[in-house]
Amino acid sequence: MYKTIASVDGMMCDMCEAHINERIRKSFAVKKVTSSHKKNQSVIISEQALTRDQIESALAPIGYHCLGAESQACKKGLFGYR
Repeated sequence: MYKTIASVDGMMCDMCEAHINERIRKSFAVKKVTSSHKKNQSVIISEQALTRDQIESALAPIGYHCLGAESQACKKGLFGYR
């Protein structure tokens, strides 16, 4: 499993977060995705590492932009992925 933290530009509210989460779920094989308009980021737990270009390709058609992304291997702990 991989944890990807993506900086996302264009989120303004909770509905923006929901749109991004839905698009990421449809575009990639993810276990979990959470977005925050306050932090301007999305945290994605997926089976494969994701790149900035992959995330940008998924989000650009709906009006959001990925400014950067970092992926790292993660393990499932007692209280979630770390």
